[in-house]
Amino acid sequence: MIKPTRILLQTTIETTDNDWHIGRFSMLREYLTSLRAPDGSPLLQVTARDRDAVGAPDSVLSTLDRSSYDELWLFAVDVGDGLHEEDGAGIQRFRARGGGLLLARDHMDLGCSVCTLGSVGAANLFHTHNVTGPVPPPDDRGTPQIQWPNFHSGANGDVQRVRAELPVHPVMRDTDAETGTVMYLPAHPHEGAVIAPESDPSARVIATGTSLASGQRFNIAVAFERSDTAGPAIVQSTFHHFADYNWDPTRGSPDFVSETPVYVLPNDARGMASIHRYVRNVAMWLAGRL
Repeated sequence: MIKPTRILLQTTIETTDNDWHIGRFSMLREYLTSLRAPDGSPLLQVTARDRDAVGAPDSVLSTLDRSSYDELWLFAVDVGDGLHEEDGAGIQRFRARGGGLLLARDHMDLGCSVCTLGSVGAANLFHTHNVTGPVPPPDDRGTPQIQWPNFHSGANGDVQRVRAELPVHPVMRDTDAETGTVMYLPAHPHEGAVIAPESDPSARVIATGTSLASGQRFNIAVAFERSDTAGPAIVQSTFHHFADYNWDPTRGSPDFVSETPVYVLPNDARGMASIHRYVRNVAMWLAGRL
């Protein structure tokens, strides 16, 4: 029996009912937990939690390098106070000892506490962080209170067509798709901006999408290859690619979400299969098993 990879799904907020707490990523957790090795044993062991009280080190993140976790999937849903200085240091030590990291934020400055995370933090462009020069105008004008970055890939509950950048990265391979690559991910009205930072030669963009508002291409995912000094990482343009509300809007959302959802994904077998393949690929690649 193969020892299962231990994954921590973690948000950067305290448990708050009317927010993007970890319970709103339950479909992701259920899917990851369902994956099996050829002998029927679990491929993954998944723990899901919100952070401890803001303003002090999180008991898990600040000591992550001393834990038995193999991967951290960090959903940065905070407004700037989600990671204590010691949390950031613990996460960077975790990567330094070979741990895998998925990091996902959202529009404007949502999740900007991740800017402290070295090169993976630098991969995230926010409205008031990591941007030099004038801030671009918003891509989607349908929600005027949400400024750049807010790339409009579609309604919550819909799918968006994504493109695997060449050469195709292992995370983007899908032998069941006609293109041989992952073709669909959940849509979101205002995705964030991610780049491959020039400071880290191991990073490259592996997937892009297209704005339905402007036709502009934008980056969906950036991969950081494993090195002698850091574990692998994926930086994602939005945590909504993994949220229950985007996989099935009937699961509900916080009441500050104003956009009208659609109900495409619950009935789109091909779209869900593509999303599941992407999620599985990320988990296996971060573990060095893909």
